[in-house]
Amino acid sequence: MLTLGKTRGLARLANNEGHFCMVALDQRPPLFEAIAAARKIDKSQVPFSDVITAKRLLVENLSPHCSSMLFDPNYAIPAAIDVLPADCGLIVTLEDHRTEETEGGRKTKSIADWSVEKIRRLGGDAVKVLVWYRPDASAEVIEHQKAYVRQIGDDCRRYDIPYVLELLVFPFLGQAGHTADYVESPTKLPELVIESVREFAKPEYGVDLLKLESPLAANSLPPRDGSEASKAAQREFDAVGKICADAGIPWVLLSGGAAPPKFELVLEYAYAAGAGGFLAGRTIWLNAIRSHFPDTAAVAKALSEEGVGVVESLSKLTKEKAPRWKAPAPAFQSISKEGDLASSYAAA
Repeated sequence: MLTLGKTRGLARLANNEGHFCMVALDQRPPLFEAIAAARKIDKSQVPFSDVITAKRLLVENLSPHCSSMLFDPNYAIPAAIDVLPADCGLIVTLEDHRTEETEGGRKTKSIADWSVEKIRRLGGDAVKVLVWYRPDASAEVIEHQKAYVRQIGDDCRRYDIPYVLELLVFPFLGQAGHTADYVESPTKLPELVIESVREFAKPEYGVDLLKLESPLAANSLPPRDGSEASKAAQREFDAVGKICADAGIPWVLLSGGAAPPKFELVLEYAYAAGAGGFLAGRTIWLNAIRSHFPDTAAVAKALSEEGVGVVESLSKLTKEKAPRWKAPAPAFQSISKEGDLASSYAAA
């Protein structure tokens, strides 16, 4: 059962209608690459000041139109925490974008000098961790990833803050399509996504909200028209939805950089399976940065028109088709005298 702290944190991430309409701007390598493409330089040459400028533009133009935003501590927080609206929830990422790559899989680690405690202390509403995972990785990698997720879950319980877990399947080192960043594979196997969800929906990990990729590549999804192909696709989403429903964990979809119409189709399948919203990034803002940076006025214009348009379209679809998340009622039945709440909550 969710504690009061976790419940109130999740409520901060959703809008007043109980939908998670969230914008991710904790991305680091994808933003470096977009700025580099715009400036026609190598991504290793992108200065810190450019990243700060870009992230501030994203917050200024998009935050009034979403229920919450996902920040990273090294760029987004110093860039724009002062312009994040009070009614916009704050999710803060914990994992380093640099991972340990081995032949048996990818190992996640936290950002240096960063922790769940620090996220709680700065006023974050939730902790987010991205874990690269596939059930067919080596035993050593699987154990490392499980232990990492479990430890963060313990820390989130200790500091009573919601735990948002993002799961991504990836190509092994040396396989076709291998990249250190996330690029959706057109041939990804839905069972890898589904079995990853099955593992981390277990209570031992303490996850409160799952941020998931589509079990099928967005570009290969058939129209949701009742055809046999669409029914087969829906079954893959339903498998994810059943795992989450059985575990009592709400879930949202990441965009993976899909074109907005393709991502809306992903959401239609996901909402039919019980997903409660989206936590999308590049689909919303990448084109504005890549096409117009460092012209800040042009970036702002593109974000306020195209970017906001995408957020509002996704939010409209969510309102129409996604189930609402409702915060569970606190269990106050046993509270009968002064001091009961304080003593029972301290013991939880």
